[in-house]
Amino acid sequence: MIGLTIARALQQRDPGARLTLIDKEPRLGQHASGRNSGVLHSGIYYSAESLKARFTRDGNAAWQAYCTERGLPLERCGKLIVARDAEEHARLAILEQRGRVNGVEVQRLDETETRALEPRARTFGHALFVPSTASVDPMQLLAAQQADVIAAGGTLLCNHPYRAHLGDNRIQAGPERLQAGTIINCAGLYADRIAHDFGFGQAYSLLPFKGLYRYADPGTEPPRTHLYPVPDLRQPFLGVHFTRTLDGRTKIGPTALPALWREHSAGLSRFRFSELLEIARRELFMFATNRNDFRALARQARRKQHRSYRVAEAATLLHGAEAMGFHQCGRPGIRAQLVERKTNRLVMDFVIEGDAKSVHVLNAVSPALTCARGFCRDRAPRDRPAAGS
Repeated sequence: MIGLTIARALQQRDPGARLTLIDKEPRLGQHASGRNSGVLHSGIYYSAESLKARFTRDGNAAWQAYCTERGLPLERCGKLIVARDAEEHARLAILEQRGRVNGVEVQRLDETETRALEPRARTFGHALFVPSTASVDPMQLLAAQQADVIAAGGTLLCNHPYRAHLGDNRIQAGPERLQAGTIINCAGLYADRIAHDFGFGQAYSLLPFKGLYRYADPGTEPPRTHLYPVPDLRQPFLGVHFTRTLDGRTKIGPTALPALWREHSAGLSRFRFSELLEIARRELFMFATNRNDFRALARQARRKQHRSYRVAEAATLLHGAEAMGFHQCGRPGIRAQLVERKTNRLVMDFVIEGDAKSVHVLNAVSPALTCARGFCRDRAPRDRPAAGS
């Protein structure tokens, strides 16, 4: 999604640009871009100085306007953030302050007002309602953006995996050798590897996390809004929460399970032993140093693999969650999470490195879908590209 939105922004800035999109799969959206939650976030979670705060706020408004303009489905159901105990209630005040500083509309609700909005919601003292949070269909957004890029003269090369940097801004992609004025690397799970080939991103490595949702059983009543707990602000994950989908279904999740290799979606598909060794070594270091409270994250991730645990967590947010079953699993997605090599810290914000010849989006973490339009307007290269990767 980031690559498409950057491509479109470049075309709008310079209609004469010759632009080529390269994807290793037979079609776009086969990884994180097509497997995310479909939630347009508001920007309430992020500290004011972060890129995420600005990109999320601006991206939310831009995507909602785009959906309206293009006639794409959009549900403005909002998000209810509830506290489950005194500790979370204290963090709720931090979120409220962040939201207001970031220019996000935030409504503070007491328990009576919370129940009026969602009668089954559980909360401790107060809750926050964020009206701008919405639901979209990521694949429809991808298709519309792809159509825009092609209509403006862009070229799409699928089945062209990046193979090597050949020097002088030339790359091997699938069977072809391509040369460009500017190469833009938005390769997600392999963005760090490509950046390293160009001499950038040496301070970082990627640590993949597997996310998995479960869908409520047919015939169960969804909550009226997205329903989230107060997150642990030391980690880039939001905890087990309820998401409303455009087709009226409810899902809970996701897991945040460290994956064993970069594309560890299911079974042994795309298994690479070298990646297993690299990731295992990184996770052992992180467990030993306990950066970002990684030990607690790992223990919780193991528990989240079990349906009963996720349903029990969901029940702390919504009365009657147990009766919703949640027996059907959704498609797993892999989150490309960047880690600082020296400190073993999870990188919480966007990281972009490069020069006039190549730009590398190293960390486009959640909510990358929401941020995409804000990101591309702010960070798309100013020079004319001949091809993108």
